[in-house]
Amino acid sequence: MNDTAAQYNMHEAKTQLSRIIDRVEHGEEVIISRAGRPVAKVIPLPHVVCRRGRGLLAGQIGMTDDWDSPETNAEIADDFGLPS
Repeated sequence: MNDTAAQYNMHEAKTQLSRIIDRVEHGEEVIISRAGRPVAKVIPLPHVVCRRGRGLLAGQIGMTDDWDSPETNAEIADDFGLPS
């Protein structure tokens, strides 16, 4: 257990929930205790990357008319050692 983590008893945690969440949002870990015994750890969730790049390569990638032809598929299968 991290010795530097802030620690709150159950009653403090209920009354200070907003403050605890603020601390966790800033990267801190918080320990919640009941009767002096640690029972829970509140940790920050990993940052979720918001991807907004749909269509980013539009107009930059070209496909030939035969990209999905049986011959092309057979060549790809052959390259990977699969039956065509």
